[in-house]
Amino acid sequence: MLTLIHAPNTRSTRILMLIDEMSIWDRIDIEPVDVLRNDGTGRRDLGNPHPEGKVPALIHDGTVITESAAIMLYLTALFPESGLAPKPGAAERGAYLTWLFWYQGVMEPVMMAEALGLSHPGMTRSYRGLKEIADRVKAALEKGPYLCGADFSAADLICASAYRFLPQFLPDNRLIREWVARCDARPALARAKAYDARLVAA
Repeated sequence: MLTLIHAPNTRSTRILMLIDEMSIWDRIDIEPVDVLRNDGTGRRDLGNPHPEGKVPALIHDGTVITESAAIMLYLTALFPESGLAPKPGAAERGAYLTWLFWYQGVMEPVMMAEALGLSHPGMTRSYRGLKEIADRVKAALEKGPYLCGADFSAADLICASAYRFLPQFLPDNRLIREWVARCDARPALARAKAYDARLVAA
């Protein structure tokens, strides 16, 4: 049994988008929870198994998986027929894994630090900055319409989501802007947002 611990209009919304892209709504139960939000609203839900009370969290037969990239890797491996990830052994598999972990370990921390006005020479040396983030994405898109080449994958979904959450950091580069627009125009995002709207209304 699979259960997604979800709060509307948070990072876990992109997991809803992945679920829709993979056509596995009927394989996963969605359990809405409350979370503490950046504006101070909300509360920690005692029923949330995430060790920090955050979302997303995925429960598979009692095992809890947290962190967006880990959940995307887990689900795309569990349902390889969905086509949202290159299969093991494919030439693009290494790039796919790299993008997932680079997003979680570099892209999001750099963008969050910038959004919060935090800076330190050691952080810049270790993680670089917004320009280096954009340069790396742009270099990949010069080789194909998506990060891993010709096909949209969960790597595109998670990396493009950063620019959706923090649009002020979207660089003035045609390749990146067109890629984000392609990702945001996918019907799965509209359906995930509609699902969230229904949760909020209820």
